[in-house]
Formats: sequence, C-alpha cells, structure tokens
Amino acid sequence: MDERLSRSALVLGQATIDALARTRVIVFGTGGVGSWCAEALVRTGLKHLTLVDFDRVAPSNFNRQAMAETGTLGELKVEAMKRRLLSFGPDAEIDALARRVDAASLPEFGLDRFDYVIDAIDSVADKAALIAGATACPGVTLFSSMGAALRLDPASVRSAEFRQVAGDGLAKALRNRFRQTGGMPEKPFVCVYSAEAPLVGEQAGRGSVMTVTAAFGLKLAELVLSDLKKSLAKPGQKMI
Repeated sequence: MDERLSRSALVLGQATIDALARTRVIVFGTGGVGSWCAEALVRTGLKHLTLVDFDRVAPSNFNRQAMAETGTLGELKVEAMKRRLLSFGPDAEIDALARRVDAASLPEFGLDRFDYVIDAIDSVADKAALIAGATACPGVTLFSSMGAALRLDPASVRSAEFRQVAGDGLAKALRNRFRQTGGMPEKPFVCVYSAEAPLVGEQAGRGSVMTVTAAFGLKLAELVLSDLKKSLAKPGQKMI
C-alpha cells in the first residue's frame, strides 16, 4: 500500500484506490472549481489526468484558485496546476492542454478515451458543446458544474440530474440554448449546483469565494469517487 494514500484507502477501500489509479479523467476548466476537483482526485490517487484551460493566472484568481500564487502570476493555468499536482503526485501522468474547447475543437480532445469528463467551464456556448459531445460518448460519464458565483454558503452545494436543477441561472441558460440548437441531450448527466439564492445588487457583480467554488470542485471529485466505488460492485465492469 502507498503510504500517501493509506488514509484514503481506509474509507474508500483499496480496490477503489487501485481502480482510481487506472481511471482516465479530463477536467475542462482549472479555475475556482476545476482546480480543486483536480487536486482532490490526484491527492486521492488518480494517475491519468488531462487539464484543459486556455487562460493565464491573474491577480483576481488569488482568492479561490488552487494554482494562483505570486510565483505563478501570468503563467498558463494548466502548466501551473500541473506543476502543483506533480509536487505531491510525482507518479501521475498529467497532460496540460492550453486550449479552448468549443463546438469546432471538441472532436480533437477524443472524449471517448476517458472514463470521466469534468465540466468546470462557464461559457454557455462552450459548455453546451462540451455537454452535447460528452453525453454522446458511450461509456463516458459526465459531471458538470453549474454556477458557483454569487453564493456564500458551502453547505448549500448539491448534486442532481440536470433536468432537476432549479434556481440556477447557468442551468437555465443551458436549457434555453439546447432548445434553440436541437433539444436536450438524451443521456442524463449529474450536475453540481447551489440551492442558495444568488446575491443580487451592483456590489455582487460576478463575485465568488473559495469557500463555495472549492466546495463545488470537491463535490465533483466526490461524484467520481462514489461512481467508481459503485462500479466495482457491477459484474463484468471493465476499467480502462
């Protein structure tokens, strides 16, 4: 047993830790949500991870993003995040793709190579394209983050199938876009969202805090771990 993972194995079981090491995950968006999801998964034993984000570290990221430090200012987020992850998971294979995902570029990512796709991006158009592509891949499980901004209470973070998410502006915008572009994805997928009503007023703007964005990211990681643990009980389940 790897001593670094011994405490995780006590609660998840060694079989889940071993399965996680064989699992392939791609995380789109390494901001206040995606960075903490990636960190949690690698700290729990994930060995095959792809990070996708075209943005660079800015001062406004310091309040909530795992890789945002004085020493990484101006760096590509995926490169800074990769270095951070390798500092405690040196045996992990991490691909850092400084690219934007949209309807045109989506086929180039080869989503069918992965077990799990994590959607932590906030552009409605790009998010809709990713969701449509991921749900069209047999054998791929998608977990998607809805809006974490303008909330203060991490205890209000929930998960539910997309059609059941209520009170979330991003989910509403996605539903409208799906209706305009050919309908909702046929394959269900689970989202992380907040049951807390968003703040309103000029002062709120696009504000967000780590206590909520990190909770979103950790919940996404927990969904992967729980789904993986459940899959071990299914006879004939083949892990990549």
